[in-house]
Amino acid sequence: MAFNVDEYRRQIADASKYIKTFLTSNPFVGIILGTGLGGLIKEIKIEKQLDYSAIPHFPVSTVEGHAGKLIIGKIADKPVLAMQGRFHYYEGYSMQQITFPVRVMYALGVRTLLISNAGGGMNPQFRRGDIMLIDDHINLLGSNPLIGPNLDEYGPRFPDMSEPYSKKLISIAEEIALKNNIVLRKGVYVAVSGPNLETRAEYRFLRATGADVVGMSTIPEDIVAVHMGMDVMAFSVITDECFPDALQPVNIDEILTTANEAEPRLTLLMREVIRKL
Repeated sequence: MAFNVDEYRRQIADASKYIKTFLTSNPFVGIILGTGLGGLIKEIKIEKQLDYSAIPHFPVSTVEGHAGKLIIGKIADKPVLAMQGRFHYYEGYSMQQITFPVRVMYALGVRTLLISNAGGGMNPQFRRGDIMLIDDHINLLGSNPLIGPNLDEYGPRFPDMSEPYSKKLISIAEEIALKNNIVLRKGVYVAVSGPNLETRAEYRFLRATGADVVGMSTIPEDIVAVHMGMDVMAFSVITDECFPDALQPVNIDEILTTANEAEPRLTLLMREVIRKL
């Protein structure tokens, strides 16, 4: 089905109008929380929780570890919108649906986007449970959320991607990590469609492209945010070690356990970054 840009604009307007009725102030920061990483919600002074199913035109999370709620509230006295759970290409959603909430956040005033995800570590210096700041990315999802008619009012037809993740925000996060004795890696994230995990040969190929961590999300949201001129910072929690010559089977329970163990450190980092904005 062809992408109907006028209908998409109407849907953005409908969703933002609905959410706006629950806002007491313009949101300062948007947050997307990945697999098993919803603990930051405990840091939010919650004003309202909306099920995705209640928001006009919002997709619904279908993946374990994604609660499917939009949280309205404050962190460090800064108004935030937090997505407790995201959408993935492998769930059958279009790229426009996956990134729809980012468009809505922008329409509501959000100009800074913080993202987290769970990923597989391919850099041999990284270990399970480490947190990596995404400095750059490689899109191997097989599609792009900007395909189709351009939303000229949001951004240019050919957005520049020389700084896909804000150097300023990265610097702030690194200072916070150093102050709190948190080991914080930095590297390149590659996204593939999934939902299966990769073969040994695929891990070798992905590592050879220059990627440090592999996952199945984040890049569509980042592309759309950059298209609109937003500042983006993204973290990957390394939930499994993807070393081809010593590859071990992994399951979702282990991934969620590792994400939960890393969550307090990630929560501290994100909270303190928001405080410094």
